[in-house]
Amino acid sequence: MNTIIKSIRDRIISIWKISDEVARGKAVETIEYELEEMENIFGILVLGSFIGMPAPPMQISLDLMPLMEKELILMMKKVDTANEPIAQLFSVFDIG
Repeated sequence: MNTIIKSIRDRIISIWKISDEVARGKAVETIEYELEEMENIFGILVLGSFIGMPAPPMQISLDLMPLMEKELILMMKKVDTANEPIAQLFSVFDIG
């Protein structure tokens, strides 16, 4: 009887650990997506003058330009998927 209870307990612990790993993985993916969106927003705020939005003075944008290679690449990706919003949705949900 004691071994049956221990076996059930071990299975429950195993299931709990697996579900914990899955939840942590999903949380990390969500945080990474939010970080990417925040970087995109930062890029738009700093380099908004290139797309016609009010932006900080051009000197600040030009001073930050060498440091913003990643944000520029993100903005170019957004331009590529802007015409196809379903593509962005598929890339978020990792379908395909």
